Amino acid sequence: MSGLRLGRRWREFLANRRGNIAMIFALSLIPLTLAAGAGLDYARAVIVRSAMSRALDAAALAVGASPGLSQSAMQTLAQQYFNANFTLDSSYGTPGALAVTVANQSIGISVNDQMPTALLRMVGINSMSVDSSTTVVWGQLKIWVSLVLDNTGSMCASDSNPNAGSPCPNPSSGSKIASLKTATLSLLTMLQGASSNPGDVQVAIVPFVKDVNVGTGNVNASWLDWTDWNAANGSCNISGMTSQASCQVNGTWTTGWLGGGSCNIPGYSSKTTCQKAVGTWTPANHNSWNGCVMDRGSDSGPDTTYNYDVMNSSPVSGRMSSMFPPEQYAYCPLSLVGLSYNWTSLSNTVNAMVAGGSTNQTIGLVWGWHALSQGDPMDAPALPSGTARYIIILSDGLNTQDRWYGNGSSQSTQVDARMGLVCSNAKAAGIVIYAVYVDIGGTQGNSSVLQNCASDSSKYFDLTSAGQITNTFAAIGQQITNLRVSQ
Repeated sequence: MSGLRLGRRWREFLANRRGNIAMIFALSLIPLTLAAGAGLDYARAVIVRSAMSRALDAAALAVGASPGLSQSAMQTLAQQYFNANFTLDSSYGTPGALAVTVANQSIGISVNDQMPTALLRMVGINSMSVDSSTTVVWGQLKIWVSLVLDNTGSMCASDSNPNAGSPCPNPSSGSKIASLKTATLSLLTMLQGASSNPGDVQVAIVPFVKDVNVGTGNVNASWLDWTDWNAANGSCNISGMTSQASCQVNGTWTTGWLGGGSCNIPGYSSKTTCQKAVGTWTPANHNSWNGCVMDRGSDSGPDTTYNYDVMNSSPVSGRMSSMFPPEQYAYCPLSLVGLSYNWTSLSNTVNAMVAGGSTNQTIGLVWGWHALSQGDPMDAPALPSGTARYIIILSDGLNTQDRWYGNGSSQSTQVDARMGLVCSNAKAAGIVIYAVYVDIGGTQGNSSVLQNCASDSSKYFDLTSAGQITNTFAAIGQQITNLRVSQ
């Protein structure tokens, strides 16, 4: 090719803008892709750091509330609470082991996550390092407390009369229920004093027996299932029939001495029509309900697929085992109170407690958990960052009866088994549980089900005197008000 033709071709190539635009666009894709990838992965890193921070707060508060632990025990406890509260899936990476340090009046915990990138891997960046840390110092913090309090008949017993039952022979002094009231009022005073700002400390009160009382004000709540209540409470047009099952049977014809006869269902005057007739059951007005609900599930037993009776999950529309069944229990306790910092109202509730009925610690615990949970039925507010959640359960006896098991007078191992599940579930969700067992004179021995329910051995108290309740509640109050998240 001649030099003249080569020069002309070169000038044509330089003048061709189509090729230049294509090359410029291709080159610009690199920084554009890098910028988009960095934005997406940075947003993912913010999500990871926020989730780790919440989980670290829960872990640090749990460690701080457990004095006297060795370094390895602190590490184990912190990791358990972190794992239970860090809920992001593996696409965000798996955080490494926690680093726990104790210095002076503080506990510091930190963690790192090598988060896999989504778009930056296109340019060779396969992970981002995300760090988070928190420090807990001894002092005041935000806390939510559910007081799950035994109001059963055996709480009428006293140190001088350990076999007393309801009605209490001397309910105003000496009895366990009286001591419980005194101790709880003192604890409320301590918790109120620990709150720097209104709402920093909030308390729910859950009196329990076989059932709990959710309050008659919830009579129209969508989460109630009235099927069982309607069948047990009402009237029949057949004399002497007091339930739907006994009412809805064929009529009985009684032949008279001199011929003729009568039907036990009004309005039928012949044997043929009487024996084909069926009694009519009319459910009572729901406004006569006393507020009690029993365990969730079905008449035949707990729903072992979803385990609603031992979970804080909200009801599911169309799934009856997830609803709460009202019951007209004769020993319905005082109505429970959701989270509140109206200290006068909380104290009035405690003062009004009375003793009577069978023992179902499981239902008390699960409603104590409901009180700390968002959504129906208790609809607690959104959990503020750094808030520690506690359940304090006090009971004086063994589980005797729930919706399905037991007869109200002797221990029920089936109720114990359900209780073990709710305790495990609540602790896995980050709830710290204190368990207080009042066994006057030590006659019943240790309560293994309450001991296992407590978050650790330092949070289980085995009392042999009603008089010890006040000091025990004071010790627990001191522990749970002695921490705060500083950063």
